[in-house]
Amino acid sequence: MFSRLQPIRETREKQIQLWKELILEYCRSQKIFIVGLDEEFSLFSNQSIERSLSHESREVFLSALVSEGRAEWMDKSHKKCLILWLKVQDWADYIINFVRENGLEDSVMTVEDIRSGIESRGTELAGIDRGVLIRALKLLEQKGKAAIFKGSSTDDEGVKFNI
Repeated sequence: MFSRLQPIRETREKQIQLWKELILEYCRSQKIFIVGLDEEFSLFSNQSIERSLSHESREVFLSALVSEGRAEWMDKSHKKCLILWLKVQDWADYIINFVRENGLEDSVMTVEDIRSGIESRGTELAGIDRGVLIRALKLLEQKGKAAIFKGSSTDDEGVKFNI
């Protein structure tokens, strides 16, 4: 793929599409949720050939993901981007399947257990960004499939699943 934006519209559109797919797949395989526009990100540079994407290209590719709802800028200056390799609704669906597969219906878990507990090892939930997880759980709560309990700290927030 090209290291700078292509001038011909059709080629640039294909380039953007390929980069969007690559970013999502790479972040998913590496469990990366936050990409800094100005930070070192191995996907955007190849040290062995001393090439890297321009700042403009990075911003265009991440903005394209944002416009599709597959990422969100985390700040007004567009320096950090939250990558949603699964959309929040897809995360909510994944959690429901996880709960069913592990026999956790009508049980209570802490948010931290969902992110790093024994049941989540080897699943997409292992290491999930806390903010993404909370948003998915709130979506389930709105649908009556979960109830979130506040603890004295963020480490002991609990969730009861009603599936």
